[in-house]
Amino acid sequence: MKRIFLPLGIILFVLGIVALVHPSFDYNKHEEVAKIGPLTATVDKSETASVPVPVTVTLLVSGLVLVILGLRSKT
Repeated sequence: MKRIFLPLGIILFVLGIVALVHPSFDYNKHEEVAKIGPLTATVDKSETASVPVPVTVTLLVSGLVLVILGLRSKT
């Protein structure tokens, strides 16, 4: 069980760094606007999502703690 701490900690820490460097991202949403019988009209909307600061801090701290625990369990 302790062998998973180090890789999981590294993954969480890297995700935290990515969220810190690039806190928002754009994506396209495919939305149906009208439907008349078998015909449908759709539109692609571009939207922006952002990663909240508390989530970024949690990822960084928990990743660092798991890395430290992983390194201590190997010795």
